[in-house]
Amino acid sequence: MFLRGLSRRMTAGIICGFTPLAETPRPAWATASFRLHSAGVTGIHEQTLVAVKPDGIQRRLVGEIIQRFEKRGFQLVGLKLVQPHRDVLSEHYRDLREKPFYSALIQYMSSGPIVVMVWEGCDVVSVSRMMVGDTNPAEARPGTVRGDFCVHISRNAIHASDSIEVAKKEISLWFHSSELVEWESCTRKNIYNV
Repeated sequence: MFLRGLSRRMTAGIICGFTPLAETPRPAWATASFRLHSAGVTGIHEQTLVAVKPDGIQRRLVGEIIQRFEKRGFQLVGLKLVQPHRDVLSEHYRDLREKPFYSALIQYMSSGPIVVMVWEGCDVVSVSRMMVGDTNPAEARPGTVRGDFCVHISRNAIHASDSIEVAKKEISLWFHSSELVEWESCTRKNIYNV
């Protein structure tokens, strides 16, 4: 508080012998307008859908995957274990209908339970995709979920939305709005400097 008042007095020239410096131009990033959320950080409430696929469930990777997202600083706002219905899977993978592997994909994804999650945080969509790794585990970097735990493209353990628009569609497909919990994490100020 003292320093804030001192700064204003110095800038206004109230303190004897202090001449304020001429206004220096601000960099473009400092003058750009940003949409701020209530927490004061742009994009802090961006959400994405992450799903642990049947092979990830069978291999007991759910805890490891959740831990990676939590350690990254993202906030879990929705979580459920489901036996996916083919109709939901058909809608989820609508863009792949013409692909030769589509039928096998739907069969595989409906072969067992999956864990679907909604994660929230700054740039969560793009960062999640980076954390998950390349679709083909043979090309995924070490340190990514697929790079560390997967071997074949048909069993790549995890799904993450690839854009904000897709994330919104996928979240509304798998979750009713009442299933998403809005809560304030006590660590948010340490992660986002708010």
